[in-house]
Amino acid sequence: MMTSKFLKVKCNKCKNEQVIFEKPAGRVECLVCNEVLAESTGGKARIKAKVLEVVR
Repeated sequence: MMTSKFLKVKCNKCKNEQVIFEKPAGRVECLVCNEVLAESTGGKARIKAKVLEVVR
């Protein structure tokens, strides 16, 4: 069984912290400043923010 995780990340631009899915279907943006936090690659995301922790 494959498990996917959620990641708590910090935006590089405004320092907002939010939880994102590690395998998103599309682009994930910061809810505060709209900076791109992660981009879909068809599998695990290309993370463009600082990962603070893995949320299980």
